[in-house]
Amino acid sequence: MTVRSVLPIGAMLGEGPVWTGNALWFVDIKGRTVHRFDPVDGSSRTWSAPDQVGWVLPAEAGDMIAGVKTGLHRFDPVTGSFALLHDPEPDHPGNRLNDAATDRTGRLWFGSMDDGEAAMTGRLYRCDGGACRDTRLPPVTITNGPAISADGRTLYHTDTLGKTIWRVAIADDGALGAPERHIVIGKDEGYPDGSVIDAEGCLWVAFYGGWGVRRYDPSGRMMRFVRFPVANVTKIAFGGAELTTAYATTGREGLDNAALAAQPLAGDLFAFDPGVAGLPVTPAKI
Repeated sequence: MTVRSVLPIGAMLGEGPVWTGNALWFVDIKGRTVHRFDPVDGSSRTWSAPDQVGWVLPAEAGDMIAGVKTGLHRFDPVTGSFALLHDPEPDHPGNRLNDAATDRTGRLWFGSMDDGEAAMTGRLYRCDGGACRDTRLPPVTITNGPAISADGRTLYHTDTLGKTIWRVAIADDGALGAPERHIVIGKDEGYPDGSVIDAEGCLWVAFYGGWGVRRYDPSGRMMRFVRFPVANVTKIAFGGAELTTAYATTGREGLDNAALAAQPLAGDLFAFDPGVAGLPVTPAKI
């Protein structure tokens, strides 16, 4: 698979790619910016966020929901405005929101993390019918994923520093079952970051410090490794008219001068042919 840089943006910590409105949206967490990339003409546009922004997702109302350090915001790309909707963790000012996904019903699943990457204060939340709830999964330092199976019955939840991806059953009402250890990452394989499900039910996981992305079958067996020219790959999204192009965000954070010289494309937006289609993103019902 040929991996190519499609937007030389040099993000400090690119994250949260999502295909919506015939374009690829993503963020630079540390740069506090939201980006939109149009692969047809190669154009891009940037908006400033009020604080560190972990992700943006389409909303049912036609605008977007953003996970900012200070909480969930409604983001209007027309005006560039951010309006606070809900702060899930007023008692954890050292946390920030980190990754998110919607399921087929429009429920929003999102996680938090310790911005200092030390304390185990990261939680996973579910927003359903206008109410946001702690899922009560055990706290971790850095939450990632989350990814939801096409039938909406399985949640994949990543403990990045614990190098473990958990599989959790989802009931019809959104309640979670007991987490089961699904994938454990080896010592020298990097850290599991964002993940997404493809149309065949397989899980794609980006690896920070792992030089690429991996595809796992539903049993947790690794099927494929796609190597990148940069170490820090953060998440992929399926895009294009048929959702058959994989886009990946990357980051420069944590790389010293020697590493940056060896990885001049670090922080760029990449694309490759995954050989499989993705699933459409359901707008969040907030």
